[in-house]
Amino acid sequence: MTGKSLSTLHNYGRCLATMALYFKCCPTELDEEQVLDYLQQLKTNSRTPSSSYFKHTVYGLRLAYKIVGVPSKRVFLPRMKFPKQLPVVLSQGEVKRLIAAAPLLKHKLLIALIYGCGLRRFELLKLQVSDVDLERGMLHVREGKGRKDRYVPLGWLLTRGLRKYLQHEKPYRWLFNGRGDNGQLQAFSQTGVQWAIREAAKKAGIQKRVTSHVLRHSYATHLLEMGLDIMTL
Repeated sequence: MTGKSLSTLHNYGRCLATMALYFKCCPTELDEEQVLDYLQQLKTNSRTPSSSYFKHTVYGLRLAYKIVGVPSKRVFLPRMKFPKQLPVVLSQGEVKRLIAAAPLLKHKLLIALIYGCGLRRFELLKLQVSDVDLERGMLHVREGKGRKDRYVPLGWLLTRGLRKYLQHEKPYRWLFNGRGDNGQLQAFSQTGVQWAIREAAKKAGIQKRVTSHVLRHSYATHLLEMGLDIMTL
């Protein structure tokens, strides 16, 4: 193996190690949305779209998927220049139908919070009961993008829904609870969130591919359409 090849592999490993530390798990265990959000963040923070660090991360992921035998279609890795495709955006009517179609109050609330507060999926799952301030109508989002905390206004509809949910469901520690393979209580899973969104979209008759990322993008688009300044957003 040439020195250049060893150097390249070292760069791949360094980038994947940084990614593993960021998510606190092996990069091959991440889902599509987590990978694309991370890559988009690298691209945004880079001085040029073709920065070597971004490329080494993409190529390192491709090699890692090949080594562990992950099907190539599991996570679509973007090219160095992102395709100029219009993103999927739900109308406000579709968002209302999506929330209404979710059969469980918990599923309605998690969909409504992702959309109404612009939350990333990992931010939603890290929410604890103590992060909800119904008196002030605020939500404390811990270690969001850039590992920074922030407060997000809930609005009266979400505040009312959360009050009802907390009274009836009585979640423990995490705002949204699930159970592990051993039956023990834990935070709701990422696959559970995506399943709830996908099933609600089917029942609502929405033909678009709906994900938590699509909900977040729709949230931002609707705020811009209502006149919010893009710098404020």
